[in-house]
Amino acid sequence: MLAASASQSTPGHPEADPVLVIGAGPAGLTAAYELARRGVPVLVVEADAVVGGLARTVEYRGFRFDIGGHRFFTKVPAVAELWRELLGADFLSRPRLSRIYYHGRFFAYPLKPLDTLGNLGLWESLRILASYLWRKLFPIRPEESFEDWVSNRFGRRLYETFFRAYTEKVWGISCRELSAQWAAQRIRGLSVRTALLNMFPGISSGKGSALKTLTERFDYPRLGPGMMWEALAEASRALGGKLQLESRVTRIFHDGRRVQAVEVAQGGRLMRLSAPRVIATLPLKELVLALSPEPPPEVLAAAGRLRYRDFLMVALIVENPEIFPDNWIYIHDDSVRVGRIQNFKNWSPDLVPNARQSCLGLEYFCFEGDELWSLPDGVLIDLARRELAAIGLAEPELVVEGRVVRMPKAYPMYDAGSLEALGVLQEYLERFENLQPVGRNGMHKYNNMDHSMLAAQLAVRNIFGERHDLWSVNSDSEYLEESR
Repeated sequence: MLAASASQSTPGHPEADPVLVIGAGPAGLTAAYELARRGVPVLVVEADAVVGGLARTVEYRGFRFDIGGHRFFTKVPAVAELWRELLGADFLSRPRLSRIYYHGRFFAYPLKPLDTLGNLGLWESLRILASYLWRKLFPIRPEESFEDWVSNRFGRRLYETFFRAYTEKVWGISCRELSAQWAAQRIRGLSVRTALLNMFPGISSGKGSALKTLTERFDYPRLGPGMMWEALAEASRALGGKLQLESRVTRIFHDGRRVQAVEVAQGGRLMRLSAPRVIATLPLKELVLALSPEPPPEVLAAAGRLRYRDFLMVALIVENPEIFPDNWIYIHDDSVRVGRIQNFKNWSPDLVPNARQSCLGLEYFCFEGDELWSLPDGVLIDLARRELAAIGLAEPELVVEGRVVRMPKAYPMYDAGSLEALGVLQEYLERFENLQPVGRNGMHKYNNMDHSMLAAQLAVRNIFGERHDLWSVNSDSEYLEESR
């Protein structure tokens, strides 16, 4: 149990105060490590039985697979240095290859002129060009939805071809309901011009470097991303940090200005932990609803407004050593329910123990408790087997086994009204001087791993007297990320 009295704390020396970190994903573990290496007592409480959160690695019969495919790429030097420090030679540089499946054809992604023209045909390509020119002359104003944002930059025709179906699969709502702010965060800087510049490598964009969105290589742990988080947890323990798994936060007690204690459920009993300082990565909605006394009605209403998109993956073991060369394929086709297919052997050969086999991850986006989420595992495995065959990637009889993994709250949603709700919650939480939310779900912000880790590092520096606005992480104009 964390405990500290005022007499034990030394003014100006935050290392004398223990810190409670809620959640053992990339952000929580980073915060714990940064605290431990400064000699600050720290306890991480994690509701699950493993570390890594969404970025964990699942092991099944010697096969390892990633929950969604996590590329390691960053422009943050401190994060890049930590990754390499933790894994060394086990941190691999991997070539990136991905394609789009649309109407029975595979398109190179990033788009390549001859490939795209050959797949779409001259007439359709001309229609896409005309649509693009029309929208440049007559842009949509105001720009409110994802559909508006993409149509203004690519034209309506290209939006319908390469954006609408996949995006609606991922989010489960119409692109007209999805906020333009999400597009601005995830694919800012990408346009027809920049896409064309990347189609022709000899042409410079004038910015001195290729877009991150279109990078051709990425780093990846040899045994999957879980290898990174296990190493980070062990590094924190070696410095004196403590980690408590299967410990779910149920209530957070406060006096209106400071968090005082946290109630944790573990093994059928409740524990009350003193919490002079808290770094929280649990979903922002859950954080607010756990506060005791409860927040004002308008704050509770804002928390209730936040939604999440959930995710399940069907991992299939296939009797074929080389099914397709891609790391992953985006499925932009409404004839199947799968949204993306990972080929884990092409992420790292060591993820697949049998050289004669492959392991594919078919990703399905859903809401927890809906029809797809609730299907029995056997039915989902049969569905994945049929859809793999329908796309033309593997015959059903080659699939020898499957495993289903469900991941709730995989993606914070940016639907209508979510930004206003988030503003209400941010304003309310700022009154707590010893509470800092970080991480993707902790901030209800579609961060990448490095963004979440950077926010955690800055949160620790705030404890030492610096003043960093954590909500501004991943809001800069130069940090680009893929929309998929």
